[in-house]
Amino acid sequence: MSTLSRRRAALAGVVAAVVALGTAEPVAVLTGPRSAPLVAVGGLVVDLVPEPLKQFAVDVFGTYDKIALLVGTALLLAAFGALLGLAAARRLVIGLAGVAAFAVLGVAAALTRAGANAFDALPSVVGGGLGALTLRAFVAGPLGAGPARREQAGRDRADAADRPPSTPPPAVAALAREGETPAGWEPVRHDDDAESRRRFLRGAGLLTGAAAVAGLGGHWLAGRRGVSAAREAVTLPAPAGPAPQVPAGADLALPRLAPYVTPNREFYRIDTALVVPQVDPATWRLRIHGRVRNPIELSFDDLLARPMVERYVTLACVSNEVGGDLIGNARWLGVSIGELLDEAGPEEGADQVVGRAVDGWTCGAPTSVLRDGRDALLAVGMNGEPLPIQHGFPVRMVVPGLYGYVSACKWLTELELTSFADFDAYWVPRGWSAQGPIKTQSRIDTPRPRSRPAAGPVTVAGVAWAQHRGIRGVEVRVDGGPWREATPAPAVSADTWVQWSWRWDATPGEHTLQVRATDTTGETQTEQRAPVAPDGATGWHTVTVTVS
Repeated sequence: MSTLSRRRAALAGVVAAVVALGTAEPVAVLTGPRSAPLVAVGGLVVDLVPEPLKQFAVDVFGTYDKIALLVGTALLLAAFGALLGLAAARRLVIGLAGVAAFAVLGVAAALTRAGANAFDALPSVVGGGLGALTLRAFVAGPLGAGPARREQAGRDRADAADRPPSTPPPAVAALAREGETPAGWEPVRHDDDAESRRRFLRGAGLLTGAAAVAGLGGHWLAGRRGVSAAREAVTLPAPAGPAPQVPAGADLALPRLAPYVTPNREFYRIDTALVVPQVDPATWRLRIHGRVRNPIELSFDDLLARPMVERYVTLACVSNEVGGDLIGNARWLGVSIGELLDEAGPEEGADQVVGRAVDGWTCGAPTSVLRDGRDALLAVGMNGEPLPIQHGFPVRMVVPGLYGYVSACKWLTELELTSFADFDAYWVPRGWSAQGPIKTQSRIDTPRPRSRPAAGPVTVAGVAWAQHRGIRGVEVRVDGGPWREATPAPAVSADTWVQWSWRWDATPGEHTLQVRATDTTGETQTEQRAPVAPDGATGWHTVTVTVS
């Protein structure tokens, strides 16, 4: 048994976990950030966690769900380290076996990522090895109890069998006088002297600090190896088909109302990538293959040389709750997917186009939708600049009228023609529908829930969307009364959301506002509440305010 107290044993395990995670980061600079144990294990959690828990994380943390996952994973690993420290204090081999299991988990997680190779195991192997050395140094090495006390503890163990149970060995008696309670006269915990305590805390602080520097330095170096400079060097070609002008009055410019065009920095981001893929456009390739008569392979320069189309398109996430903000409108520049598919020549029965990202994520869109004349794009630009890295640089898919989980593949590297009968994309086995047309929806942006507007004229405003069908009308009602026609603002096309407004003569008291939209096919959004799974939320957005 180790001479460490339970508190110090647990701390030793936490320090060992920090050393393992921190020292793996510089190694991951060489092998790729996805091979770092924290990211690799986090990615495995993303793939394996039950869908309701995953949706709960999106609902609670929104676009910060990945940060929450990484922090949560780090805390769990630290707790696991504390348990290993306690186990090692009783028997060192148990703690070391736990560190080895941690390393094996990291290796397995890294090697099961798409595009992984044997070198991706190195960060977990190196981190696990240094973590094991750290744990041993605290439990049975120079950072634990002092040498003299360890030698005395060893002599006490040897003498214990020869002494009557009622007669404690001298060192045990000394410990009892110092306030510790011996357990059956077994010599335990010889680390309460000031010298060993200082040595322990000094070692823990130095190792934790060094591991933190190594981890942050590795993260910084990984960023330096990113593709920001390559993105800044991209010059986007002028579009052969420019976007229509935004009509006057499309943006009502009201406080708290979402702008008609969403700035890049405010555009929502929902994906499964814990670290943003860094794809060099100089080496990027797109393969269009599978059930096609003429397979195609394009470089980034090949793509930029093709006729460019520029369009405003509103994208929405299927995880967007009624009244949620996982939706945004942008001006996209890219190449027509339909024209590329026509050149490839889909075979009979190839009713699904699978988009595949560099990290292996997949989505599946109906071939017929991508070829029906809508402005489905392989986008290279967003709001007048190259795609932001976190939004798919160098190339992503943009498809009006489909939820992102079936169409908006970022960091795109493949389009594979197959069929829905033969292949399920990433989200389908997890309980989501294979095809995801966007539903007619609307939202109240102002006044905000639980706000206190003054009595008198109040402008109620928000947005409504039914991409590729368009919005015909928006209605608002107060306290369950009759529906009143709101005024929709003009829009660029049916592929974008519209802003709307309605003047309300508000009276003092608590009131409930509701909104509903009708698309150009005559379909009015349903009152029936439905969750986001399996194919998008439904219901009327409802806001309660108190008029003063």
